[in-house]
Amino acid sequence: MNSMAIELLAPRYAIAWYPWAVQYFFLIALSWATLWLAAPALVFGRQRWLPSARLAMLACLTTTLVAPVALLADLHQPLRFWHFYAYATSSSWMSIGSLLLPLYVVGVLLLAWLAWRPALQANRQAPGLRGLVARLLSFGDAPTPRALLVLVGLATLALSAGIMLYTGAELAIVKARPLWNTVWLPPMLVTTGFIAAAGLILVLNRVSGLRAPASNGQMLKVLLGACVVAGLVAGSWFLDGINANVGSVAAALDSVRASPSWRSTALWGGLTGVALFGAVLYLLTRPAARRPALYAWAWVLGLVAIHMGWMFRWVVLMDVQHVARNSAGFHHYGIPAGSSGLLGIVGTFGLWLAAVLVIDLLIPWRQARQGGSAADVSLSDSSDNSDSTAQPDAKRAAHTTEGAPSHG
Repeated sequence: MNSMAIELLAPRYAIAWYPWAVQYFFLIALSWATLWLAAPALVFGRQRWLPSARLAMLACLTTTLVAPVALLADLHQPLRFWHFYAYATSSSWMSIGSLLLPLYVVGVLLLAWLAWRPALQANRQAPGLRGLVARLLSFGDAPTPRALLVLVGLATLALSAGIMLYTGAELAIVKARPLWNTVWLPPMLVTTGFIAAAGLILVLNRVSGLRAPASNGQMLKVLLGACVVAGLVAGSWFLDGINANVGSVAAALDSVRASPSWRSTALWGGLTGVALFGAVLYLLTRPAARRPALYAWAWVLGLVAIHMGWMFRWVVLMDVQHVARNSAGFHHYGIPAGSSGLLGIVGTFGLWLAAVLVIDLLIPWRQARQGGSAADVSLSDSSDNSDSTAQPDAKRAAHTTEGAPSHG
């Protein structure tokens, strides 16, 4: 009996998305998640959330400015970005995103300016460059209408919902990648985005010098809720795969079943999530008298939360591309040292840090308000930045003076 062997040869292509894409998906998630964490105070008038909103607005603006830089770098030929507009395609989520992203960036810039304008007006007589920037950006003495801030905030929140949708959908529609092609991926990106955003605010609350106890408590509650939702989504995602013989989730699990690295990644992610949830729950359930001392270490949990948000995107965007689509086994990927690898990752975070430092030096973001005029900034906001049950009178008095510390 004659037998015939047919050998199929397929070219081995390099991965399509490089670490720049991880940076973009991570930073844009921080952007829209911190925007939603700033909304309770700035848009909906919850005064107790104002210290958290100030930190969230700083995080939102800086990540919004840096995220498009990472996106342009990932286009491989950045100067051809105009093709998105010259050849728009309504059926492409990337094309839709190219329209949403500029509008969203403008919305965040305008919202930040409206929130910071009363403080800029109050700092126009400050010496040096800080006063010059305040005079240039305050645009007159007229009060900032509260209604305008709310209107811009609501519009930007709507645009941010579009950003959430398009960033998740442009992965979930790729049928060639079963690990992407699932309805569970977009909500997981959203929940891990809020986990990382709450963690970032905890860290900023520590390093900025604000150290508002109310912000620590609020962000820990956000972390707890986001961890619960992420756990439910992850559990449903896994059960969908093991209980189905067909479908993208079943195919996804089958593609990585024999990979020790994927098993270790899943174990690490699961254990980290459980540990983070347990630590946050422990802090929130301690007696009120012990919370101030324990909350002083909340920034450590913030670093873990940031790690979770970034690592999830690394696994989704980079590790998934290691799984061969047309041959057995896995494709090895080593992170290069150049701009498309390690240097790009470090450089993107360095650019974000530079943006934070410039704003901290020149903009009185600690005095962000819900509209109003320069006269409102002089009012005491000690209730925003202190906890009357946890801090002594001397420390509460120190918190009544707003504004950035002196930089010399």
